[in-house]
Amino acid sequence: MKVFFYLLWLLPFFSDAQTPDLIFVFLNKREDKAELPEAELKKIMDGHMANIERLAKEEKLVAAGPFDGGGGIFIFKSNSTEQVKGWLQTDPGVQANRWRVEVLPYFPHVGGACTVTEPYEMVTYQFIRFIPNIAKFNIQDAPRTLRKHDDYLKEIVKTGNVVTEATFGDDEGGILVMKGDLDQTVIETDPAVREGLLQFEIKKLWIAKGGLCEK
Repeated sequence: MKVFFYLLWLLPFFSDAQTPDLIFVFLNKREDKAELPEAELKKIMDGHMANIERLAKEEKLVAAGPFDGGGGIFIFKSNSTEQVKGWLQTDPGVQANRWRVEVLPYFPHVGGACTVTEPYEMVTYQFIRFIPNIAKFNIQDAPRTLRKHDDYLKEIVKTGNVVTEATFGDDEGGILVMKGDLDQTVIETDPAVREGLLQFEIKKLWIAKGGLCEK
């Protein structure tokens, strides 16, 4: 019960009070997905790509991109996670349970999501996801640690290499998208990572240039 009340106290540090204008979707790679015949898998992925094009033409889907090694992201123009969950059900890959899907409110502080028209120029970025790891051993120091985390990200932004810095509201953490090579120690030095309050994942994201509103 004590941990529960601490979590309620921490919500202002993780969340943005306003209603989101964007919804972020993780299509997380599943290691346990069923092996399918090549022809069936091609049919699913062709349908997946066709559905992406349709949602983009309907001005629902703003940006999308795959990760190296599997999975990817969508960014939708919506203020409702439930609405987006409905839109996702038109995707053959989602219907076939090819990914573990997360649907989150999206609050970009640097960058955003911008519509890009053809011809697309695909670029790669370093995609860092911060995942909260709140436990009894670190919860009392969490507000102070998260303030240091925010200050640390502001210093990284000053380098000019940050394409996007954003949070997902509530206790779902956030992301940092950077161009160029990334020295992992930069992320490991983050005070919240050092103190065990945040865990992180680093992946390579492919996306159409300009899709994250980068210059």
